[in-house]
Amino acid sequence: MSQSINVLVTGATGNQGGAVVQALLNRGHQVRALTRNSASPAADRLREQGVEIAVGDFSDQDSLVRAARGVDAVYAMATPFEGGVEQETAQGIAVADAAKAAGVGHLVYSSVASADRATGIPHFESKYEIEKHILSSGVPYTIIAPVFFMDNMLLPWVLPGLRQGKLAMAMPATRSLQQIAVADVGDIAASVFERRDAFIGRRIDIAGDEPTGDEAAAILSKVTGREIRYEGFSPDVLRAESEDMALMFEWFDTTGYAADIKGLRRDFPDVKWHTFEEWAHKQDWTVLDRSSSEIAT
Repeated sequence: MSQSINVLVTGATGNQGGAVVQALLNRGHQVRALTRNSASPAADRLREQGVEIAVGDFSDQDSLVRAARGVDAVYAMATPFEGGVEQETAQGIAVADAAKAAGVGHLVYSSVASADRATGIPHFESKYEIEKHILSSGVPYTIIAPVFFMDNMLLPWVLPGLRQGKLAMAMPATRSLQQIAVADVGDIAASVFERRDAFIGRRIDIAGDEPTGDEAAAILSKVTGREIRYEGFSPDVLRAESEDMALMFEWFDTTGYAADIKGLRRDFPDVKWHTFEEWAHKQDWTVLDRSSSEIAT
């Protein structure tokens, strides 16, 4: 194992940040988690794992600097799904500035694959604004850029369809979509932290598999024991609710991600890469037997 490092993780109570925390702990590293509420059940669970809790808020720059002071590295991420893309950009910039002010030796920012390819997708462009700020800031950085998460199959906008025997997405059944398991994002981040010198100044699109819609539905049928068919629909159906999502699925169909999956497996031999089927086998699909109200409680 490499020398132990101390990493501040933002988003530690969420899926992606939580995967980074778990990967770092599994490799024997120290973790400090940024949270707004140190008394929350999620914060208590992190403490039970030996994680140090740092209280901070993206709107309070001093609190971010205090949280980053004394660590070797920072894992930064932001989301547009709470306050919108402008707030996401502001949060990402705030964390980068705090890392620099605290003298942190390595900032790993989680963006999105192809954000640097002028996609025109709002929540891709917001992340690219953060990337550009990081590059100009002078802080030692690595940008990892995940593709579509396999774990999205477990989200509330997908599960109801799966219960009805369909995987419904706004793209054709024969179009492949690069995907990655959130657990793999955690392992990649930990590997990047451990091999800092090899990754400083690099931007890496990361993906683990690229099934078509039909292939994904067939795998889910096999793993869950239910007959699940793929049902494609027009991105226009999404447009009334989210122009952002409509643009993303249109781009998936016309262009799509372009991560080098074979090269990633070569460059990260320490990561236990998941294919879509391997990921599916590790999930608890009894969730399909429970109603939304039961899951909520």
